[in-house]
Amino acid sequence: MKMLASMAGSGRDRDPLVVGRVVGDVLDAFVRSTNLKVTYGSKTVSNGCELKPSMVTHQPRVEVGGNDMRTFYTLVMVDPDAPSPSDPNLREYLHWLVIDIPGQEVMCYESPRPTMGIHRLVFVLFQQLGRQTVYAPGWRQNFNTKDFAELYNLGSPVAAVYFNCQREAGSGGRRIYP
Repeated sequence: MKMLASMAGSGRDRDPLVVGRVVGDVLDAFVRSTNLKVTYGSKTVSNGCELKPSMVTHQPRVEVGGNDMRTFYTLVMVDPDAPSPSDPNLREYLHWLVIDIPGQEVMCYESPRPTMGIHRLVFVLFQQLGRQTVYAPGWRQNFNTKDFAELYNLGSPVAAVYFNCQREAGSGGRRIYP
């Protein structure tokens, strides 16, 4: 009986953001309260999916749920595995920052170009307290999503999604010749 109870577990331990260590490395646990849809061309980002660098060269289309145009959001896109998952000493690398959604890009989109290992690229959406209450940091490396949210009183995220990205196959590495 005990074994069955432990096997059932809670829904949280099967949450892809927990399994993929996004909760922990980038975010604290939160409850999603807004829809977030991120699309590169015809490919919609789903937690843990793999997208190659060639698929993410252009900034994605982002749709945020809710019809209240008086509500503003901040979107951050970070790589917690920079420059490599085994030594993420630039954690988190800020790839994109948009504030006052639907509104203003304050840190232009920089496409992911991982050179070593599989990188998680995380989109985090926060609801703002008002307009023009968030500002861009002066750097991209060693960004900290939790500290950023605290600095601007953004509270917990309202949505998040991530994908995995690694360098294109055949773009380097060892070659064996017959």
